[in-house]
Amino acid sequence: MTIRGWIFSILTVLLGWFSLQMFVMYFTDAAPGAVVLFPPTDFVAQLPEGIAVVGGGSNWIAIKSDEPDLGKNLYGAGAWVVLPAGLPGCLPLL
Repeated sequence: MTIRGWIFSILTVLLGWFSLQMFVMYFTDAAPGAVVLFPPTDFVAQLPEGIAVVGGGSNWIAIKSDEPDLGKNLYGAGAWVVLPAGLPGCLPLL
């Protein structure tokens, strides 16, 4: 296998993993929190009640909520990439 083949394979696996995580956040309530990558500038102002920002950085925000449909609410507020957090083996909720 060539270097180009290896790079293509690694990128395909990473894209599949990110897609699976985004699918989990949109269609299930399995995670008690989420990490939003590259949020829009007015993202926090668009969040519905019951959703709390528990951390963040320049390109990500950690979110926690006990409300149902967390992923759908975050995508509805303008998020592009929402990954689960707070599950065993996932990103911690800070």
